[in-house]
Amino acid sequence: MRRLVILVPALAVLLLLLVWHSRSTHHSATSAADISPSSRAVVLYDTQDSAASSETTPTTVYAHNLMLRKGPDFRVYIGWLRGQLIRTRSNVNPSFDDPESFSMEVKSGVIRANMGDITNFLNASAVASSPLKNISLSGEGNNVRLRGTLHKLISLPIELVGTIAALPENRIQLHVTKLAALKIPLKALFGGLHITVSDLFHPESVSGIQVNGDDIVFDTGKLLPPPHIGGQLTSVRIVNPDLEEVYGNGQDAVRRVEQWRNFLQLSDGTIDFGKLTMHHVDLIMIDLSDDAWFDLDLTHYQEQLVNGYTRMTPQAGLQIFMPDLDELRLQKKISPNISMEWLKNRNSPPPRDVTSR
Repeated sequence: MRRLVILVPALAVLLLLLVWHSRSTHHSATSAADISPSSRAVVLYDTQDSAASSETTPTTVYAHNLMLRKGPDFRVYIGWLRGQLIRTRSNVNPSFDDPESFSMEVKSGVIRANMGDITNFLNASAVASSPLKNISLSGEGNNVRLRGTLHKLISLPIELVGTIAALPENRIQLHVTKLAALKIPLKALFGGLHITVSDLFHPESVSGIQVNGDDIVFDTGKLLPPPHIGGQLTSVRIVNPDLEEVYGNGQDAVRRVEQWRNFLQLSDGTIDFGKLTMHHVDLIMIDLSDDAWFDLDLTHYQEQLVNGYTRMTPQAGLQIFMPDLDELRLQKKISPNISMEWLKNRNSPPPRDVTSR
């Protein structure tokens, strides 16, 4: 009986300790989950959790002042980006060598595209089969002016004026307020032709464009070159000479990271680049220059990689200090291969580009 009297209080104390430990653990997990994106973005090198990543886990991406070349004639300027790389095919890893293999899902960011680049791309490919040719774009703020040549029975020089606004699902709406030919309203001059906004584009032949009455809706994730960029747009406007898209609280983030170096960081998931595959990704590319943008060309990224400086971290991560594409073209330096003849003779000096590092 005396043993039972001693045992009952002891079990009660043990039970209380277990309850206290469970609540403490739950509180810690909740606190970690509630960390704001801005505070998490500061700890860019902490990738200890990447070991828990699976093959299909999306790769987290951070970027600051990154000029990403999407093909030879199109660039996007990423002032700030926090998001994920999403594989477009379940059985294919995201690959730097295949921009169609992944898309960027932006959680927070500010991205600009040059209006001239957009104009050239629309004329060269996106609306090549459309009746509207020779497009030129300009504008300021929410106001956009589009000029071109409409081919319908005869060639008509067209001027379209409208306002732009952000829509859900990464779309941009252009609401047409004026449509004129030769500076004369179409309704007055060509009423018999019944020309409307829907005559400017053939949506069935142009992926990423829809026409609804006086509204033209652009899905930039489908319309512009890969890798495709999506997310929840907060606002869109013209800031000459660029079109600016803001995702989430991107404007606030840009101000907070203004003094940071230019970089692109990837963590978690799996990616391919060249002949290499990186699991539980821990990779950061850092701009070596002091200019405004980190110029990264997806078509020629390997030239930038081999002419940069690479370091392994204690956690088996990879840090790459890379030259801009323009600097690379000026240097015209390519790292030489190590020959078998060098390996067979221990008295041969190491290559100069190795000893200089």
